Amino acid sequence: MTASGDDGAVLPSSMGQRRRRPEPSPTQRALALLTRREHSREELLRKLGQRGVAAEEAEAAVAGLADAGWQNDARFAESLLRSRAGSGYGPAWIRAELGTHRLGNDVIAAAMDGFQGDWECIARDYLQRRHPQAFSGDREAQRKGVDALLRRGFSMGQACAVLAKGEAA
Repeated sequence: MTASGDDGAVLPSSMGQRRRRPEPSPTQRALALLTRREHSREELLRKLGQRGVAAEEAEAAVAGLADAGWQNDARFAESLLRSRAGSGYGPAWIRAELGTHRLGNDVIAAAMDGFQGDWECIARDYLQRRHPQAFSGDREAQRKGVDALLRRGFSMGQACAVLAKGEAA
């Protein structure tokens, strides 16, 4: 529906027009990401850049959120470690993935040292889910099980200990 003005120009009707939301600030964008899950500082900066936020604005927003306690690399590292360990990944894999987020060695070491899980138990659970035949005593099946554990970031010692305890059990 349109209305005409005094000069005969056609004016858009206010009915039917949608109000556009104002563009969110860089801080609002970063906070929206952080409410879904933990993010590393580097990951937040990258995602804000992908959304068209200037590097200086993104840096200021992330620094402000870190100061307020919303973003914390140590908390991110612990969260990622728990998630990956729960999915059956070993310490070497997780340490490497944490390194891809450009976390400091001290942050990575603190997260790994603070982990309360049992790596052998995690490896055993993974083998029981994915390679149960490895516990049958068949050498070929055991080799495949060890290879799978090594690819997932477990050490040879951990893999052998899991199979040795599995045979005794």
